[in-house]
Amino acid sequence: MSRTLEVKVLRQADPHSGSHWETFDVAYEAGMNVTTVMQRIAANPVTADHRDTTPVAYDACCLEEVCGACTMVINDRVRQACSALVDTLLADCAGVIEVRPMTKFPVIRDLIVDIGDFMRKLTTVKPWIIREEEKPLSAGEYRQTPQELDDYKQYSMCINCMLCYSACPVYGLDPHFIGPAVIALAQRYNLDSRDEGAAERMAVLSEHDGLWGCTFVGECTKVCPKHVDPAGSIQRYKLTAAVETVKAFFMPRGA
Repeated sequence: MSRTLEVKVLRQADPHSGSHWETFDVAYEAGMNVTTVMQRIAANPVTADHRDTTPVAYDACCLEEVCGACTMVINDRVRQACSALVDTLLADCAGVIEVRPMTKFPVIRDLIVDIGDFMRKLTTVKPWIIREEEKPLSAGEYRQTPQELDDYKQYSMCINCMLCYSACPVYGLDPHFIGPAVIALAQRYNLDSRDEGAAERMAVLSEHDGLWGCTFVGECTKVCPKHVDPAGSIQRYKLTAAVETVKAFFMPRGA
């Protein structure tokens, strides 16, 4: 006898409408993930009480926890749908899977949220290599040692999945807070031996809504699927900012 899953999805038609739950019966298959569940609901948008409905809007792309597109709240925990295995979920709950859109971001439709706030903040720290003067191509590559690569590699693993923003209590209370992923990505370039833009980024992040807004709860690091450790990058950044402030106070300009 085939087994079915009871899947509850919190739906919202547009940014201005209210939300409601719809329940779907989905054929179970060993080893399936939540992305597969959503694909089957999209292919057959009929609720458990046999009502035809519109296909559930959700996002997915790489299916291997690289692109960060499929972030959603699954059984009250923010995570990537592609790496959320149904067998593991069923072992931790009463046999029902609940899916909601990521929190702290405006809902566009169903499980798709607007991350424009993050994208706007990300550009303010210039997440690219900045140099005062580029050497000519004929001069060759900018070489790095393995140690220089290791200094920033951890922070380069961020996939912009927004799990850290959804988990961050500070961002929930203060939407002006620049947020953990932006700070971690700024650190990625500050630690790159080829970059010369640390001072420009510090000018942005030392503002009221920058790194000092973090109260070091640490949930951002706890939920990060790539072990970027945003909380660690923020504390490291705070130390640098404090040292630079003391130097600026005691050392004459240009010393």
